[in-house]
Amino acid sequence: MRRTLFVTLVAAFALATPAAAGLPRAGLLVPGRSLGGIRLGESARAVRAALGHWYGVCNDCARPTWYFTYKRLDAHGLAVEFEQRRVVAVYTLWKPRGWHATNGLRLGATPLAVHRRAGRLRTIACDGYDALVADRPSSRTAYFLFDGSLWGFGLFLPNWSPCR
Repeated sequence: MRRTLFVTLVAAFALATPAAAGLPRAGLLVPGRSLGGIRLGESARAVRAALGHWYGVCNDCARPTWYFTYKRLDAHGLAVEFEQRRVVAVYTLWKPRGWHATNGLRLGATPLAVHRRAGRLRTIACDGYDALVADRPSSRTAYFLFDGSLWGFGLFLPNWSPCR
C-alpha cells in the first residue's frame, strides 16, 4: 500500500511539473515589459519556475546564458542572459513558430509592418541581420530582421546592444 501511494505521488508530480513550467508554445512579447513571460530583473529562480529546469548553457557567451528550446538540440526557443543571477536580456532563438507581440506583430512580418505597428524605431546593423529597436527609460525592445522578414524578438537593458 505504501509503495503504491509513493509511486502514485511520484508519477503525479512528474506529470504535473511540465504543466507548471515550460517554454510557451506561442510566446508573447509585451514591448518594454516581457518576452515569453520573462521580465528584465527577474531572478534565475523565477526563470526556472516559469520555463523549467530543461535548458542548455552557452559555453562561450559573454554572460551566463540559458537556452530553452522545444526539443533537445533544437535551435528554436528562448535565450535568457544573466548578471548577478538577474535577467539582463531575453531573446528568441531562430524563429519559433507562433510567437507574436501585443502590438499585433507576428514572426514573419515585413519590415514595413514592424515599423507601422511598433512605432518609432532605430536600426542597428548586426553581423548578418538588423535589429530595429525601441528605447524606453527602463528597457530596449528589439525586432530582429533577417532575409526580409521579422525573425525574432528581444528585450534588453537600456542602451544594450541587441547584437549577439
